Amino acid sequence: MQAEPKPELWYGLPYGYLQLDLQPSPEGIQEVARQLDALPDDVRDRADQVFRLYSVVLTMLRSQAVMGCALGMHPDERGEPTLSVLTASTVPTSGAHPEAVLLQMLGDGGTGPDNGLVPVELSVGTGYLWETERTTVAPTAPPDGQEGPAEGTVWQGTVAIPVPRTSSIITVQLVTPAVELADDYRGVLLGVARTVTLDDPTVPDPAEADNASGPFPGSGSGTDERSPFG
Repeated sequence: MQAEPKPELWYGLPYGYLQLDLQPSPEGIQEVARQLDALPDDVRDRADQVFRLYSVVLTMLRSQAVMGCALGMHPDERGEPTLSVLTASTVPTSGAHPEAVLLQMLGDGGTGPDNGLVPVELSVGTGYLWETERTTVAPTAPPDGQEGPAEGTVWQGTVAIPVPRTSSIITVQLVTPAVELADDYRGVLLGVARTVTLDDPTVPDPAEADNASGPFPGSGSGTDERSPFG
């Protein structure tokens, strides 16, 4: 059995997000469909909508170099469920300085709120946040009877992180049709960006290993303590 490739980055997921399998097997999809058919009538329709959304998102992401994707479901002010899609990816810069490449890609308008590009300090370095509203394929299930995916106005937030160590640009992006909740989702996006790390969290930190022999084994500033999600 071929070992799975080691991830290029790691990040934390906030409450309400479920990591999606970007390479599901046919057997796995059939099993999910079987489980949906067995659900009670009052929840089957909603679960089927989420399943169809998964199919739409999966088709989109397979055409892009996306390393991780999570589907979020949270109640809005009326208690109705809102959906969002969180993705993480890396863009190689072919040995060029990634920050220079990023700023050139985004234009020469400079940084700051007035230019729509806001620097944010993260544990892996300086990232750049920008937001937009656009009409696109929305992270929601298509209406009954519609062949293609749903379209609508969505809020899209992106944090791009130039990484000289790997000559690449990490992007963390959040998209939701709940445009009126942009402030809340911006906080979620920045929270995820603050957890991004290039160091495998499953590998023990030598400094923490030394502390483990002290009177309080296991204490220290581990990954869980750095996470803004608790």
